[in-house]
Order: sequence, then structure tokens, then C-alpha cells
Amino acid sequence: MAVNEPVFDKLKDPVCGMAVTDQSSNVFNYKDKPVYFCSAGCKAKFVADPVKYKDLTSDNHVLKTKAASSEPAPIGMVYTCPMHPEIRQDHGGVCPKCGMALEPEMPSLEDGESPELSDFKRRFIWTLPLTIIVTFLAMIGHRLQWFEMSTQSWIELVLSLPIVLWAGWPFFVRGFDSVVNRSPNMWTLVSLGTSAAFIYSVVATVVPNVFPASFMAMGRVSVYFEAAAVIISLTLLGQILELKARSQTSAAIKSLLGLSPKTARKINADGKEEDVPLTHVHIGDMLRIRPGEKVPVDGIVTEGSSAVDESMLTGEPMPVSKGIGDKLIGATLNTNGAMVMRSEKVGSQTVLASIVQMVIQAQRSKAPMQRMADQVAGYFVITVVSIALITFLVWGLFGPEPSWVFGLINAVAVLIIACPCALGLATPMSIMVATGKAATQGVLFRDAAAIENFRKVDTLIVDKTGTLTEGKPRFNQAVASQGYTEDEVLRLAASLDQGSEHPLAEAIVKAARERNLVLDKVDGFESSTGIGVRGSVNGKQLALGNTAMMTQLDVQIESLKEKADTLRATGASVMYLAVDSQPAGLLSVSDPIKESTVEALVTLKSSGMRVIMATGDGLLTAKSVAAKLGMDEFYGEVKPTDKLALVDKLQREGHVVAMAGDGINDAPALAKADIGIAMGTGTDVAIKSAQVTLVKGDLRGIAQAREISEQTIANMKQNLGFAFVYNALGVPLAAGVLYPFTGWLLSPMIAALAMSLSSVSVITNALRLRN
Repeated sequence: MAVNEPVFDKLKDPVCGMAVTDQSSNVFNYKDKPVYFCSAGCKAKFVADPVKYKDLTSDNHVLKTKAASSEPAPIGMVYTCPMHPEIRQDHGGVCPKCGMALEPEMPSLEDGESPELSDFKRRFIWTLPLTIIVTFLAMIGHRLQWFEMSTQSWIELVLSLPIVLWAGWPFFVRGFDSVVNRSPNMWTLVSLGTSAAFIYSVVATVVPNVFPASFMAMGRVSVYFEAAAVIISLTLLGQILELKARSQTSAAIKSLLGLSPKTARKINADGKEEDVPLTHVHIGDMLRIRPGEKVPVDGIVTEGSSAVDESMLTGEPMPVSKGIGDKLIGATLNTNGAMVMRSEKVGSQTVLASIVQMVIQAQRSKAPMQRMADQVAGYFVITVVSIALITFLVWGLFGPEPSWVFGLINAVAVLIIACPCALGLATPMSIMVATGKAATQGVLFRDAAAIENFRKVDTLIVDKTGTLTEGKPRFNQAVASQGYTEDEVLRLAASLDQGSEHPLAEAIVKAARERNLVLDKVDGFESSTGIGVRGSVNGKQLALGNTAMMTQLDVQIESLKEKADTLRATGASVMYLAVDSQPAGLLSVSDPIKESTVEALVTLKSSGMRVIMATGDGLLTAKSVAAKLGMDEFYGEVKPTDKLALVDKLQREGHVVAMAGDGINDAPALAKADIGIAMGTGTDVAIKSAQVTLVKGDLRGIAQAREISEQTIANMKQNLGFAFVYNALGVPLAAGVLYPFTGWLLSPMIAALAMSLSSVSVITNALRLRN
């Protein structure tokens, strides 16, 4: 057999790796051996190109070659830096700007301990005993008098070599890279400080005669091997704590990924059922959902009914009743009933996948507040190195004897205590934790700027349909003009509305079909966003829309106005139907107000937010709804351009405006507003135009989003404040400015401990947002 000739396991599908039995009807004889498949699709792929699958060598695939090969990296995996999200590459490594370990942009449930964390742990554990011994000898070796002091220097040198040259090697590599890349960072300071202390000590041990007598102390030239060793060990410890803390910031994404079930119960065309991997579910497949099972993908109920717990995605604590025709969201939990669904969105198109992508996008964006920290960090390292050099010279020239030794140690302390990472991590860690937490409550921020700016909003414009109301209109009645019947008006309107995506159109079409009315084909369909639709049915030119459309088409509707106003006064939406530019009747559709809307508006108003309703419905309808909700400001018969103009007007008056809507007609205003808020139950266009998405489509999410924004910004300010204060106090203290008054000097070992804990403190504070 040739070296790379494939060998098949007949109980595994060679295309997808799914377990199959020899009873499968999908079988193909390859080289006189039967190969079984899970489906006809997999079989067709294999038959078309058998050799294509020869490289599938992982345990989940059965096609193997005799030639050994290394496990390939996951296709499409992107690694990025938490501090510099613009750094992206297809393999792990370190950031060329800050030296941080890159991490996967998309966490995985299978992710184990990061390679860098494992490596640092190993280096720390193996060299910690040596650090303890070196420190012990340096502190009290002269009192024990076990060796001559010159001999002790050699012992400390030998013990320090593996610590500095092995355990600390990654620090020196990153420090060198920072110089090559012209991007000085924390590793520049650590490598400079450690190498200065170590090289000086080596020279003092090997050729002590080159130093003047003033450098002598306790029978030898003063050496600082213990400083270099402790700095490296404490820096390793700090990195271990930091990496562990950083791993927790992706916990929210991992919890979202863990919501999705691994398999689905598929109903085949012959009526037989089988459990298939979720990756084998395609659009249009019929799936059974049994009590207690998770909904596998997004789709629509075709049989049965149940209560579905959507709290894991929307934050809504009460299960939602689902029946035939209702939409299901993948990863939600079926509580007690049995249902059959038809899949409509799979893979990356599902709501869950969209949520994960939006969270990742937000986590990798930079908040405007970070710009200040970035500007400071840009000059930080150069400033610290300059201060360290000045410290060395001032102490050497003007300090007490041994002045140059004091100068060296204090300069090393300055280099070590400074921590640009605390500045760099101050806002990204808060953003990562906050966006993950918000996602579990059904609030999705598109980027960090949305989180930072949301708290500034003082005016909220809301659409009516789907935002204040349920977005599930019900047809009430049709009123016919002379020469038409109510059923004819409904039939013509429904025929025209077949091409429309609006919820009101859906209600009209549904009502016509429930009455078994025969709908005709529509030609030349045209939607005028926000005012109505037009088209040709059986050679007749139809128009269905509000007063603005009728005025635009010069259709005289005076005979219908009185009835229309009566219906609007009850809160119903009214649409006029014109046939060949003549009024044929009107249709009334009502959309119930969401149960949560009143509570949400009370909460928003109590927080000082001004709430305005702007709807394409008639003025009387808008007035009726506003009265029920206690709203003082409202606008009716508003076109998309009018909503856009309203946003612009309020912004010019100095207001920070948020716009909440769910339809295509809301998209321009959503994009123009300072903060666009889309209902997750709305259109894709609206969601893509907005900075914030409320998965449940519940206005109470706006109050939640504002609270998250306020808490996150407070947390970011705490982190930045701590980082600035830490460096502002730590660097002068390490330089010895207090020595003339108190006699205090900061040991480089204490400086290393402070530096290591500073980044950990910032991350730990950010993690408080999870609670």
C-alpha cells in the first residue's frame, strides 16, 4: 500500500467523523471495501473526491494515512492582544507593541491552560528554591559566616545563573524585541533593571579590583544577585496571577458558547428520527424538541406547544409560551411540552452566534477614555528610563557612600516599580468584563464607545411598533368604500402586502388566509419606507399606506377620515387602500402594548431621561397610545426622514440622543443618533445600524444598559486613577526622594512585588463588574 493511501474505519463517516453503523443505507465501495456515511450529502462529497479526505487524521475522523502528521492549527483562528486589539495574527505569540501574550479572539470551551501560563509556572516553581536560598544568603549570610564573603558572592552567582538566564529569559527576549520594534514597554524596564543589577554583580564578583574601596562592604564588593533573582521570581508570580485573572474575563463568552446543545433530534423524510451533531443541521430540517431539551438552532414551531425558558439569552426570568408559527431561539430551554420545529438559521447565523460575535467585537474595541492612557503610555517608558538615569547620577554624585551603589540600586528600583501595563489594562479589562456580563442580561454593546457614551444620554426617541408595542399586530377590521366589500378590500390589501416585511403587513396577510381568501400575484412591488407600499394586482394599480402616501398620490380619502379617526382614537393603526388612484377602503390593525413598557418608561423618566415617541402611524393613534403610557411628547405620521430630522434637531439643541427602534424605517435615525438602540426582535438592518441591541426587545433593557454604562465607567476611572496614583507615588519613592527626610529607601525586591501586584489589582477590580 502507498504511504499516503487512505485507510477507512467503516464505523465512522470519513467526511464528518460522525459515528455510523453498518446498517446505514448510505454506503460506497472504495477499493473493494464498504465505507458508510451518515447521510447522502456526505456520501456525495466523498464520491466526488475520495483523496480529498486523506488528511483528516484527528481522532474525530476515520480517514487516516500511514504517514504521521502534526495536528494542524484550527482553521480561521485569530489571536489578538487585549491591550492592542489591532494586532491580529493566525498563530499565538506575543504582542509586538506591549509584549503581552496574544490570546484567541474567539475562546473555546476546549481551551485549557494557556501555554504561557504553563511555561511561567514551570519556570517559577523550578527556580523559586534557588531564589529563596540566594535571598537568605544575601540577608543573613554575613552573620552566619559559613563562607568567606568573596566565596559567598561566587555561590550567589552560580545559584542566580539559572534564575536570570533561564527563568528570566522570556523577559529579556521581550525587552530586546521592544527596542527592535521601537515600542518600549514594561519588559523594557524589567529587562533593563534586572540586567543592570545582575551584570554589575557579575563584574563585582569576577573582577572586584576594578571598583574603588568605597564599593566594599562586609569584606566584599556589594553584589545584588538577590535583587535580580527576586525581581524575576516576583515578575513571574505577577504574570501567573495576571494570566489567571485575564482568563476569567472571557468566562461570559465561554458560558454563552456552552449554552448550545451538541446534538439535535432530526426527523428524516421517511419519518425516522436520529440524533445528529449540531453541525449537521441544515436550513429547512425538521427537528423534534422533547421536554427538558435545549432548542438546537433558530427556527419556527410547526407542531406542538410549550413554555420556553429564554432567560440565558434575554434575561427574561419567566418562560415564554410558544405555539405553531412562533419563532424559537437556539440554546433556549424547552420546559415541559413537546414540539417539532423547522430550522431557519444555523451556524454563524443564529441569534446565539450573533450575540457571541457582538460581545467579541465590543471586547476588542477601545473606549475613548483609553486614548488618554495610550498617550501617557507612549511617553511613559522613556520618561521612566530618564528618571532612572537621573536617579543614578544624582545619588552617585551627591549621595552618601557608597554613593554609586546607592545610585545603581535606586535606579533599578525606579525601572522595576514603574508599570505601564496597569495603565494599558485599565479600560480593556473593564470593557471585557462588562460586555460579557451585559450579554448574559440580554444587552449587547457594539463597541466600547457605546458603553462609555450611553450614560450621557438625556433624550430617548422611541418608535411605537415593536418597541413600545409587541410588534405582533392583529387585524381588526376592513371598511369598504362604495363598490367594494370588506373581504375584497382585505384580499386586495393582502395580495399587495405579500411582498412587505412590515409586521402590519404580516397581520393583514394572515387574516386573509384565515378567511381562505385567494391572494393574487403582485407585480412591480415597491415599498416607500415609513408610509406604505404600491404594486400591480391583476392589472390594477394598488396603493396601501397612511395619509402621507395618499396625499403623495393625490388620492381623496375624505369619505373615510371620520371612520379612520374613530379607529385611531382606540390606538389602532389605520391604512388606506387605493385602487387606480381611487379610495377603496381602509384596514385597521391593532398592536398591543408590551406589558413591560409602562414599567420601563417610569424607570427611565425617574432617572431624568426625556422620552419622545415618533411613529409612522396617524396622529390620533399616536395620541391614544401616548395617553395610555403617560407620554407627553409624541409625533405621528413620521417618515424616516422626519425621524432623522428630529434626531438632528435635538442634537443641535445640545441633547445627547438615543433612538430605539426595530424596523428598516428606523435605520437612518438609529445611525444618526448618539446611541442607536435596536430591538433584537426587529430587522437585521436596524440591528446593524445600532450601537446597542436589546435581545428581548424590552425597553427595560435601556435602564439596564445605562446602569451597566455607569458602573463600567466608574470602574474604568478607578482603574486609571489607581494606575496613575501608583506610578506617581511609586516612581519618586523608588528614586529616594524621601531619604533626606525619613531615611527610607525602596528595595528593588519590594518594587518588583508592587509592580507585579499593580496589574493584578487592576484586573481584579475589573472582575468586580461580574457581580
